[in-house]
Amino acid sequence: MDPILAEIYSTVMSAAPYVIAAYALIWLILLVFVLIVFSGQHRTERQLAALTAALAASSKPQDQAKRWPNSRRPS
Repeated sequence: MDPILAEIYSTVMSAAPYVIAAYALIWLILLVFVLIVFSGQHRTERQLAALTAALAASSKPQDQAKRWPNSRRPS
């Protein structure tokens, strides 16, 4: 092997564990970030579904009669 290439490879190969660790750390951070975002999105979708159900339940005509039993319904 060419002595220049051997010197380059020896320099690169000694730093390889640090490069691999850096890439692994970046991927781990990215994975944690995606999981946090996914969890927040899931929680928001559940809250939106609950609000939609509550809004649908409150807009039924029989509920209005319960709210205003002694008066006419609002127009």
